[in-house]
Amino acid sequence: MITLSLAEIAEVVGGRMHDIPDASAEVTGPVVRDSREVGPGSLFVAFVGERVDGHDFAGQVVEAGAVAVLGSRPVGVPAIVVDDVQAALGALARHVVRRLGTTLVALTGSAGKTSTKDLIAQVLRRKAPTVFTPGSMNNEVGLPLTALTATDETKFLVLEMGARGIGHIRYLCELTPPKIGAVLNVGSAHIGEFGGREQIAQAKGELVEALPPAEEGGAAILNADDPLVRAMASRTKAKVILFGESGEADVRAENVRLTDTGQPSFSLHTPSGASDVTMRLYGEHHVSNALAAAAVAHELGMSADEIATALSEAGSLSRWRMEVTERPDGVTVVNDAYNANPESMKAALRALVAIGKGRRTWAVLGKMAELGDEALAEHDAVGRLAVRLNVSKLVAVGGREAQWLQLGAYNEGSWGEESVHVSDAQAAVDLLRSELRPGDVVLVKASRSVGLESVATALLETGAEGEVAAR
Repeated sequence: MITLSLAEIAEVVGGRMHDIPDASAEVTGPVVRDSREVGPGSLFVAFVGERVDGHDFAGQVVEAGAVAVLGSRPVGVPAIVVDDVQAALGALARHVVRRLGTTLVALTGSAGKTSTKDLIAQVLRRKAPTVFTPGSMNNEVGLPLTALTATDETKFLVLEMGARGIGHIRYLCELTPPKIGAVLNVGSAHIGEFGGREQIAQAKGELVEALPPAEEGGAAILNADDPLVRAMASRTKAKVILFGESGEADVRAENVRLTDTGQPSFSLHTPSGASDVTMRLYGEHHVSNALAAAAVAHELGMSADEIATALSEAGSLSRWRMEVTERPDGVTVVNDAYNANPESMKAALRALVAIGKGRRTWAVLGKMAELGDEALAEHDAVGRLAVRLNVSKLVAVGGREAQWLQLGAYNEGSWGEESVHVSDAQAAVDLLRSELRPGDVVLVKASRSVGLESVATALLETGAEGEVAAR
């Protein structure tokens, strides 16, 4: 973080200083909420959780080098005490971002946010120092913590914004006002909480409403292939840039195809020129993600050739998202177990088929959470799609939702043992260990709460007699 004195921080967050012998003492290190991440010059933010109270670690973090604690009560060591720790953290982030004058790029969408954020960051950091959201820290706490890692050298700040209700993205934009905002898609993720796709569109569109007008440099990057996103153009005064495969898109892909290993290749067209892209990532769904990143980069002055080169060399920066690993025996494990919704599940199945061309394919799938009344229909649809794509075997893992997955496959024409339901992750591992053959490709995917990454981990450990070759 940029250097700030404790007195300045207290003023910004409206806090009271306790046990601070020198108000001019400066925070020169990171702002953290995890005591294990504290180092010299840090500011430790003490949250009270359901099981852990950060205030209990006050003495420990100061001994580790923290300058002070930002908390809701005095703790016997240097502290800035506030009524609302989360609001104070947000106020501090807003202050730092405004002081830096960094170009802030924000993005949201129902699916692909983290992968697209990673792509944007990898493209932009070729142009100038870039800070971006680690993993999926896209909420009221993770976003300001990310913003506070920016320094005087930071040119671009790329922030992923999540939402579970109307007003969430508006609040995040108040904390860290974006100059460029990208909306990727409107899908079914969290539809049970929102109540419908129109409500999801209303929430996601809060990002473009928060952008400055075009004459002040505001730019809204919108998916031309998604009608609900494209309609958001009427909700912003910013310059509108469309991306997609539509002929009307300003930044578009032509001649989209997949390599023999399932990696997308296409011709990138921008207003400043065209260039060819062959990605290292897997699955055709990454084309849309890449186009969103290209539109952001074009708006910030990068040429088509620069963008294409960066996209072709970009990899996955966040774990458990289409991680493709080949075991020494030739079994390929695709770990996409970080999270799942209907759109990402279908994209992952198509990627599995592309990767496994001519080989046996296994889809080890679990529950998609937060779908509300749509849960039965959506799980049924995924099971049916697995059959239509000729996935060799579907392994549905878990309770009721997994049974719906298998039922969908059965009703679509699955026969014999082409689909099977197992109770938990260990049962899936036992089945796979007994039946996998060299050359098979296994996709593992479910919502985060299911924890199916343990299946992928176990399969890789099983095949780790020699060195695992990660692609």
